Amino acid sequence: MTGSDDPAEFRLAYVPGATPAKWVRIWRERLPSIPLTLVAVEPAEAAELVESGGVEAGLLRMPVDKTRFNAIPLYAETTVAVVPKDHLVTAADEVTLADLADEIVLHPLDDTLGWTELPGKPALERPATTADAVELVAAGIGVLIAPQSLARLHHRKDLTYRPLTDAPESRMGLVWPQGDTSDLVEQFIGIVRGRTVNSSRGQSPAEVEAARGRKKQAKDGKGRGAAKGTSAKAGPRGGAGKGGARSSGSASGARRGKPKRRG
Repeated sequence: MTGSDDPAEFRLAYVPGATPAKWVRIWRERLPSIPLTLVAVEPAEAAELVESGGVEAGLLRMPVDKTRFNAIPLYAETTVAVVPKDHLVTAADEVTLADLADEIVLHPLDDTLGWTELPGKPALERPATTADAVELVAAGIGVLIAPQSLARLHHRKDLTYRPLTDAPESRMGLVWPQGDTSDLVEQFIGIVRGRTVNSSRGQSPAEVEAARGRKKQAKDGKGRGAAKGTSAKAGPRGGAGKGGARSSGSASGARRGKPKRRG
C-alpha cells in the first residue's frame, strides 16, 4: 500500500486486552479530519483481517509471521494466575509455576504465551477461548494462566489473580501487511513511538492532511468537469440548446435586415 492509496479513514484492529485509547486520543488531536475507527477482533481472526486489507493495521499479540507482516513490539504484559478467591495461592502477593504444580492448568486454544512446557496438570480438553477458560475456573475445574489484561477483561466477583514471577510474558505489537507502508500507518507508528508533531521522520500531520485535501479537490474537479462536458453536448443532440436558439435568432435578424426610412 502507498500513500496515494490511503482510504478515507484509518482502521485499527485490536484484540481483547489491547489498550489503544491513549494513541487514539493523540491521533484525533493531530489528524482531526481523518477518522480513526477501532475494529474489535478475536485473536484467531486478527491476522487474516490485517493481511486482507480489512484494516490498515492492528494491535495484536506477538509473535506474528514475519514473512507476511511488519511488526513493532510495543509492550509486555504481566502474566497472572486466575484462581477462585478462596484458593490457597491467594495468601501470597506473587506465585511461581512450582506453586501450581499440582493444579489442573487450563490451556485455551487462543493462548499466546508461547509455552515450551506447560505447567501443572493438563485438563482433559482445551477450552476454545480464554473467556471459556475463565468460566471453568469459576466452576472449580482448574486455574488459568493469562495476560493480566485478559484477567481484568474477564473479571468476576468470585475470582481473583496473582502475578506469576517465572512465566512467559505476552507481548503486544503494532502489525501491518508486508509491502509499502502507507502515510497513515507511518503517522500511527510515530504516535506509538512517541514522536513529536515536528519530527523529521516522514510527513507531518499537516502535510498528510494537506495532501489528502488536494487529492479530494482534484477528484471533485474531475467529476465537475465531466458533468459540464455532458451538459455542453446536450444542445446539438437535442437540437434546442441555448447556443442553438441564439444562433437561430441572429440568422433570422440578418435576413430581415434594417427597416427602410420613409421619405
